[in-house]
Amino acid sequence: QVRLVESGGGLVQAGGSLRLSCAASGRTFSNYALGWFRQAPGKDREFVAAIRWSGGATYYADSVKGRFTISRADAKNTVYLQMNSLKPEDTAVYYCGASYRFTIATIPLSDAYDYWGQGTQVTVSS
Repeated sequence: QVRLVESGGGLVQAGGSLRLSCAASGRTFSNYALGWFRQAPGKDREFVAAIRWSGGATYYADSVKGRFTISRADAKNTVYLQMNSLKPEDTAVYYCGASYRFTIATIPLSDAYDYWGQGTQVTVSS
């Protein structure tokens, strides 16, 4: 049974940093892409960043390029999202997802993800 557990959210002032973690378990993820999405109140879930477990290719939404970095730790089966220069508009619940059926075109699409974590709240105050 696949399980994704996010942690690391919290309250931070604008300009600050947070690092989110997503601990993955239940199978080998070498053929998966792991992604971060976020959802603010009243808005759709939107793509933030993703990484292909095999090879480590990374993908980012334009809104976070240059500020966020996604990475993985193979030995820990964990994906990280380092978030710097945070803005109030980054406030959302952040979700980790795992996609087996991905293509480069579908990586930003939440429908392509097979498994999800429970989410972690990130609040950025102005």
